[in-house]
Amino acid sequence: MATDEDSEDYFVREIEKNDGSVLRMYQCSKGDVGCVVWDAAIVLSKYLETEQFSCVQSAVSTWSSKNIIELGAGTGLVGLVAATLGGGDVEEFLPPPHYILMADCIYYEQSVEPLVETLKLLAGPETCIICCYEQRTVGVNPEIEKRFFELLLQEFQTEEIPSEKQDPEFNSPDIHILHLRRRVD
Repeated sequence: MATDEDSEDYFVREIEKNDGSVLRMYQCSKGDVGCVVWDAAIVLSKYLETEQFSCVQSAVSTWSSKNIIELGAGTGLVGLVAATLGGGDVEEFLPPPHYILMADCIYYEQSVEPLVETLKLLAGPETCIICCYEQRTVGVNPEIEKRFFELLLQEFQTEEIPSEKQDPEFNSPDIHILHLRRRVD
């Protein structure tokens, strides 16, 4: 946590939840992947709060008492939001988790194969993987995304979530949300 002496090294990102509460994340002013609240993490966090995941009348959330694993997402915002919505801890990896949440994990070439292998190992037949990523169009990123999906589609089927099912304010045409499930043959 930031102190007065190192406050120039950090700044606070405030993420307001739909219930009015605010998560305050200390983000590094300088640094790489694990130091940043990525835009895709914010989009995915807000998506977890949409109506399709909660019953307004009973105030029951889909996330209540579900085992959830978060992969990636920089500072852990997505996992923290899922926890505030009632998501449970995963202390052991059996049975497989109900949900695997991943935000902005598709950008390092050397991590593509280990990421797909991790998803194959963690996901059971009932696991829903919610993948949110920013489509990057420069450098090697298009090739990295292509390779990721080539490997992924061998084992998983995908459903892209249309923007009208996402948070109306926190979405972007270059940030995609997918639901992934193991292929049933």
